[in-house]
Amino acid sequence: MEHQHSERAHDPLVQETEQERARSAAARLFDIRRVIGGLFVAYGLIVGLVGLFDGQSEIDKAQGMRINLWAGLAMLLFGLLMLVWQWLRPAEPPTAEEAREV
Repeated sequence: MEHQHSERAHDPLVQETEQERARSAAARLFDIRRVIGGLFVAYGLIVGLVGLFDGQSEIDKAQGMRINLWAGLAMLLFGLLMLVWQWLRPAEPPTAEEAREV
């Protein structure tokens, strides 16, 4: 019975499935859209909050416009769009054949 268990552990189909699962996880983890989206959301929140509390001197420098608030909102929107795009169209890991070619 122990012999059967060791054969299953060395089954090529099981190993290939585990390799595909690892490639899929790596593809999702290092998806550049996630990194860019997260950074833009974080920076957008920071800049937007600063813009909410801008003093009159900062507003006057920007010719009467709350530039930090608008820039923060734009960055936040862009970051959220990147994260939604990554969520709706996740990265496909390379197939086993494509991985062997590299």
